[in-house]
Amino acid sequence: QVQLVESGGGLVHAGGSLRLSCTASGRTFNKYGMGWFRQAPGKEREFVAAINWEGSIIYYADSVRGRFTISRDNALNTIDLQMNSLKFEDTAVYYCVVGDSVVKTKLNPDYWGQGTQVTVSS
Repeated sequence: QVQLVESGGGLVHAGGSLRLSCTASGRTFNKYGMGWFRQAPGKEREFVAAINWEGSIIYYADSVRGRFTISRDNALNTIDLQMNSLKFEDTAVYYCVVGDSVVKTKLNPDYWGQGTQVTVSS
């Protein structure tokens, strides 16, 4: 099993920034992918960003590309999501995810964290 713990959510004004972090522990896959999904009130969960083990392959949703940056530190088993120029529509619960590859992480993650709330006031 893999445990994922997110941190860094909160309330921010539109145009502001937040940085989310996630730490993985337990029995992780060899060279696993990590990423983020989000779920806004009344909407389905949607993909946000994913990164492969080496950090050489990164995917972003069109809605966040150019504003969000995903990064990882394999020594610490952590990933971060730097969110800039936040918009009201970025308000959601953000979930850290892990998959046995970056593509699986993007399409159908194997493990999910509990989520952290991000609220952007307009």
